Amino acid sequence: MEKYKKFHFDGQKDGEEIVLVVHRHWINILEQMFLVFLMLVVLFSGAIYLPWLFPAFKNPTFRRFFSFLENIFFMFIWTVFFLIWIDYYFDVWIITNLRIVNIEQAGLFHRSVSELELSRIQDITTEVVGIIPTFLNYGDVFIQTAAETERFLFRQVPDPYQIKDQIMALQKKRNTQKTEEFRKIMDGQGL
Repeated sequence: MEKYKKFHFDGQKDGEEIVLVVHRHWINILEQMFLVFLMLVVLFSGAIYLPWLFPAFKNPTFRRFFSFLENIFFMFIWTVFFLIWIDYYFDVWIITNLRIVNIEQAGLFHRSVSELELSRIQDITTEVVGIIPTFLNYGDVFIQTAAETERFLFRQVPDPYQIKDQIMALQKKRNTQKTEEFRKIMDGQGL
């Protein structure tokens, strides 16, 4: 908790402390960037080999048109890279001592924020599937509630077992606090 003392977020409640901030595992962005890498290979190999294979591209008129197309393709690649980075960087799960806040960025202009109180958690499931996720220790964490949104999903997060254990410990602590508050009220001490 000391690590996140200086941080805060919109909608943070009084007395609410950030315990953990979770982003997706770095391998997730690497998988998505593979497409960008392939497009860059096509761009550079086209710039090198097309004039060699088709001598008509050496003509100044064709060369200018081909350069224009290369620039358009490069801007497309840059846009795809930027969208992948935005989606990766702005998808975040904030775990506090009171609740879990899920911020999902979908494209440039769509963001959804959902929250879940720790006391509403019924079940937490961790799923690590495959050889690479097992070796690199990343996977999904599913949180089951009784609310309309049945499952709260942490997608491809690092160290899912530690996240599950931390949420369960926070939930137990929060339920103990709520029970003590209720006892005080019932005993007339809270009045």
